[in-house]
Amino acid sequence: MDRNLALEFVRVTEAAAIAAARWMGRGDKHAADGAAVDAMRRRFSDIDFSGTIVIGEGEKDEAPELYVGEKLGRARGPEFDIAVDPLECTNSVAHGLPNAITVIATGPKGSLFRAPDMYMEKIAVGPIAKGAIDLRATTHENIAAVASRLGKDVSEMVILLLDRPRHELLIKEIRSLGARVRLISDGDVAGAIAPSIPESGIDMLLGIGASAEAVLAATAIKCLGGEMQVRLKPKDEGQSERLRAMGIVDIDKTLTMDDLAAGSDLTFTATGVIDGPLLRGVRYIKEYCVTHSVVMRVRTGTVRFLETQHRI
Repeated sequence: MDRNLALEFVRVTEAAAIAAARWMGRGDKHAADGAAVDAMRRRFSDIDFSGTIVIGEGEKDEAPELYVGEKLGRARGPEFDIAVDPLECTNSVAHGLPNAITVIATGPKGSLFRAPDMYMEKIAVGPIAKGAIDLRATTHENIAAVASRLGKDVSEMVILLLDRPRHELLIKEIRSLGARVRLISDGDVAGAIAPSIPESGIDMLLGIGASAEAVLAATAIKCLGGEMQVRLKPKDEGQSERLRAMGIVDIDKTLTMDDLAAGSDLTFTATGVIDGPLLRGVRYIKEYCVTHSVVMRVRTGTVRFLETQHRI
């Protein structure tokens, strides 16, 4: 991918983050999300490329903008798949809580996994533990294997999960093994990436989250050298039938990062809205604001953190 095009994409996430940050703590998650969507879509329309959203905010009838199948860009230049979350952690922005980002992942046409909006079972680790995990193994086996790779006792392990009722039994199991649990209210894109960032203090991500977040996180984890495995978790026969209609016959198959984000001509771009483990949030300082973003390119393995001043 052209380096200049990668920097164009960071302008997209910056615009969305600035727009969403104005709604921080106002208790209206829909307004915050709508502001991010509008800003992101406007900025995309200025870029010379042909993009198609393969992971977005839903189907055309469910989301007025940034829906799966929507075309982006000026319809000239290279063709790309786009995975997008205009505002991850809308609740966090509404209530002034940590860990909100705007995020996109891109790759050549056909490179990003296409699946309906549904849940996936997930496990993610950093580079040192790559090759030690197996989604088919037990929780105990995975935690013990990762602890061994990291040179830690199981009691020193920190496992990140979304704070959801569906994880109650898993949380009890992890605690019974002696490991420590860290819960987040939202945001398992940054949560899945966290084990690949040494200073995050997170050793593993476990649990069930949305498919869109899995594709986005896998792109970044691939660049950082970590590992992620997922498995589709359709909630009913209707979702299972929809997967089969898309050509996904082996629903129970363990999907790897190459299944989620194929090849190396991939980018991951995110801008912080509120401080989290990956990025600082937007700061307003009199006549300008400051954003903090990250741009990752899988082909080169480069990870660029950008601090940018924007005149208001």
